[in-house]
Amino acid sequence: MQVDELLKPFPIKEFHPFPRALLGPGSHEMIGPEALKLGFKKTLVMTSGLRGTDIVHKIVESMRYHGLEVVVYDQVESNPKDYNVMDSVAMYQENACDSFVSIGGGSSHDACKGARISVAHDGRNVNEFEGFNKSENPKNPPHIAVSTTAGTGSETSWAYVITDTTTDPDNPHKYVAFDDNSVTTLAIDDPVLYYDCPIDYTAQCGFDVLAHASEPYVSRLNFPPSLGNALHAVKMTAENLRQAVWNGQDLPGREGMMYAQYIAAQAFNSGGLGIIHSISHAVSAFYDTHHGLNNAIALPRVWAFNMPVAYKRFADMADAMGVDTHGMTAPQAADAALNAAIRLLRDVGITERFVDVTADTYSKNRLGQGPTKFYERSKEIKGDAADVDRITNHVLGDACTPGNAKECTFDTVRPVVEHCMTGDLDDLLT
Repeated sequence: MQVDELLKPFPIKEFHPFPRALLGPGSHEMIGPEALKLGFKKTLVMTSGLRGTDIVHKIVESMRYHGLEVVVYDQVESNPKDYNVMDSVAMYQENACDSFVSIGGGSSHDACKGARISVAHDGRNVNEFEGFNKSENPKNPPHIAVSTTAGTGSETSWAYVITDTTTDPDNPHKYVAFDDNSVTTLAIDDPVLYYDCPIDYTAQCGFDVLAHASEPYVSRLNFPPSLGNALHAVKMTAENLRQAVWNGQDLPGREGMMYAQYIAAQAFNSGGLGIIHSISHAVSAFYDTHHGLNNAIALPRVWAFNMPVAYKRFADMADAMGVDTHGMTAPQAADAALNAAIRLLRDVGITERFVDVTADTYSKNRLGQGPTKFYERSKEIKGDAADVDRITNHVLGDACTPGNAKECTFDTVRPVVEHCMTGDLDDLLT
């Protein structure tokens, strides 16, 4: 059943599973023994390569030291593409592998989750599984996910996001698949692995965390088991992100963000998301821009859009972000939460409008370099009326949109998208 179908006629809300996890400094060194315990013999490692670090090499050699055979697929792209998934499936099958390890952020984990679903269905194209619990075979290969960023939470959630490159080149499509069968077997989160994450990625991934935390807290699903984790993740992000960005070797800051991203993902896992994510998916579908950056730009605008139906929840978030709300009304405190989010965005140095995103905006930017003719033509974010229209239409078809706090129509969402493109954040400050 689709989320929008559940929302309207039924009060039933579903709690989705989490994997077992190892969290904390040094946990990545347990991968060899843990893989053996799970029965791994020949493993496909999926990663972007993490070039400039020795993380992949260390983990692969540790696995080999414990007697495991390892095959490496290191071509996963940011905003993982359907062909990344299918190329890895072919490699898995050709090498008669029996297990997966993903190393990296959400892109590596999401591509790997999609590959597992495809392998379990005899190599069917991953795009066939868009939507909610579309897989039919619950038995797929075991998967250990090792995170090197504090952002996506994909290592503990039932979601994976894939860009479909087979669609009309003038109307590219990025989708979310929610599938209980995609949940990893073991999650490993080691904040020591975050030390190599660049400053800009650390900041952008941190806003992915804030989006993951805030959206289920105000979601129309209003799922009580998610609310505590959501609010605490807002608090931990506000307390730790600045330190993690500007002093990346600071273990308390990195560890704080590790826990923030983990529990934020557990919050949205059953509590739902909203149009912060829908806008991010749409923009990266057209421009291949970083998901965390997209979330950061969209978040203040979507908070402002949603506040009229959730003032009290936003007031709670102001308290969590360290604002002294004594004597404030709920709307005043909600405004203070928005101000605090914009302050955080500026403190960690994130670009504030989509039209200001250029090829030099952040590390490893793929703007204008993507895998199709469409991406090659998209060397800059236009932000014109046609751009706003097509992105708004993509938002309305996104699987995250039904959970948004406020009802979404073309006429209500379009101004939000337009402000993300060209608007001034100072317009939102009070």
